[in-house]
Amino acid sequence: MARPSPGCWPAAAGPAPGPCARGRVGAVRVPKAADAVIPMSSPPPAMPAARPVDRHLQMLEGGRALSSSRERALLARLQAVAPAIEAVRARHLHWVWSEMPPSRAEQDRLEALLTYGEPWVDTPERAEAGVLAAVVAPRPGTVSPWASKATDIARNCGLAVHRIERVTEFRLMLKGPGRVAAWVGRRAADLDESQRAAVAEALHDRMTECVLWRRDDAARLFDEPPAAPLARIDIQGGGRAALADANQRFGWALSDDEVDYLVEAFGRLGRNPTDVELTMFAQANSEHCRHKIFNARFTIDGIDQEHSMFQMIRHTERASPQGTVVAYHDNAAVMEGGPIRRFAPQGFTNAPSYAVREETAHVLMKVETHNHPSAISPFPGAATGAGGEIRDEGATGRGARPKAGLVGFSVSNLHLPPLEGAVAMAPGLAVVPPPWERGPAGRPGHIASALQIMVEGPVGAAAFNNEFGRPNLAGYFRVFEQVVAGIHRGYHKPIMLAGGLGSIEASQVAKVEFPAGTLLVQLGGPGMRIGLGGGAASSLAGGANAAQLDFDSVQRGNPEIQRRAQEVILHCQSLGELNPILAIHDVGAGGLSNAFPELADGAGRGARFDLSKIPLEERGLSPMEIWCNESQERYVLAVRTDLWPLLQQMAERERCPV
Repeated sequence: MARPSPGCWPAAAGPAPGPCARGRVGAVRVPKAADAVIPMSSPPPAMPAARPVDRHLQMLEGGRALSSSRERALLARLQAVAPAIEAVRARHLHWVWSEMPPSRAEQDRLEALLTYGEPWVDTPERAEAGVLAAVVAPRPGTVSPWASKATDIARNCGLAVHRIERVTEFRLMLKGPGRVAAWVGRRAADLDESQRAAVAEALHDRMTECVLWRRDDAARLFDEPPAAPLARIDIQGGGRAALADANQRFGWALSDDEVDYLVEAFGRLGRNPTDVELTMFAQANSEHCRHKIFNARFTIDGIDQEHSMFQMIRHTERASPQGTVVAYHDNAAVMEGGPIRRFAPQGFTNAPSYAVREETAHVLMKVETHNHPSAISPFPGAATGAGGEIRDEGATGRGARPKAGLVGFSVSNLHLPPLEGAVAMAPGLAVVPPPWERGPAGRPGHIASALQIMVEGPVGAAAFNNEFGRPNLAGYFRVFEQVVAGIHRGYHKPIMLAGGLGSIEASQVAKVEFPAGTLLVQLGGPGMRIGLGGGAASSLAGGANAAQLDFDSVQRGNPEIQRRAQEVILHCQSLGELNPILAIHDVGAGGLSNAFPELADGAGRGARFDLSKIPLEERGLSPMEIWCNESQERYVLAVRTDLWPLLQQMAERERCPV
């Protein structure tokens, strides 16, 4: 067997459980996070010593962040909570992390890259107005999608940068005695603490961003805490209560019978479980992944029902299977297609010739939901919902082609505010809400309103589809609330539905049960500290989880890197029998902890995984965070060892990590 390259794991033989003004912050040295190999059934190895890395930070000012119309719209929202604000302006600030100061030529190139959009023009503040600065930045410990794209572009331009991050500085002009509170951290007397909190809420998305009150505080985005060690839950000493407490603290959403099972299982093993094992178990056995309610037996009015809900759903296909190629056992359904003529490359050299090729193409169909992230943070939630559905299509069989998308939303009543100018035209309609929108049911503070979901969610889904290069052609939208037997029913936890159509070549429909020694690799973006516990969080009732745990479960999308990964998949599947991909799954709920075991289990094999070889965007991730984070735009592949160099060549050509 060929020696595995970095990022690969061999499968085991048997089963197993405008011009920029330049500001600069002095260079410092920070530790590199320790790499770790975590065998799931043995004690963790000692963590190797950290290697220090030079860190040079500089801040480059950018252009305007908002158009005049968007500034006016934002001002109206701000004045509703802080009437002392009389004007608002916003600009971009760019923070650049490199190991050493750039040369003059490199600095000029960097500034040219970061000069875009409408330039910022300083305007003198009126003497009677104060200025309060608020900086909206990504949440500490995360990397924004903009940063991933900008850093990649800079590296392709020959700049040795670790990361470029963009923040937005809002300058709020306040009525009152002359005073400038910007940059120096003094609190403007015109805004009390409650107003400042309300202003911060209006400026940022709490799920993906934070608000800083000093410009230089954004340097904290690059702080890298040391990696947390492998943790163990003391079941041997604390019994069932220890696991029940950890279940609540970590948001694993384990049911009582699952807690009992784990206590009994690790009691037999005579050891305490690790946080890696328990988080992995929680995601793989969540309602989101296992559909336990849909597979459960129901008793209604004392009568045992013959079929579960899933059995009833599958009954349609079982009764009328004509035209079905794949149903309910891959990432998307496959329906019979027909013969086509495709203009495709003939071979896989650097410049292959193209010719018409006769083949049989089947039709892919897929629909899934992404409810919890869309309820917490509508734009990125819906965006990653669309992205996940696209990956499911691409990861069908040995690789397929997504073609067209759809999106749908079911929410509670919108409770629309009165329209501007409606009072004069129709006073009754403007002031009195319709009967069905009276008496809102209420919601947890970290759950978005139905109106916010419908304003931001469809845009997020469309944005990911557009940037990936797939048209979003259809969709639906409905609202519903009703009081039934004294209970206020409705889509308080919304339904965000993502679906689509695609095609797959007939010879690529079936995954191959790969032999021992097959390489298991990750294709796509690097791992980050995002989307932790998303599968379990999605299995809870809306608002039942702690706010911080819901924050941790939110994902972020990068459609460009997903497009690159899709191009690699298309190159591979176009080779037919020479396709180096034997089997493929997308990385979704539970991250690699769910995807890799699913890949190995499909071939009836176990596998050994080396966490130190997983590509990471951030240092300081714990073993649990590396294994269980739900960073998007990733696939796991089983690859023929003799064709591994070919896959590497294709990935390098598309600039896609593998």
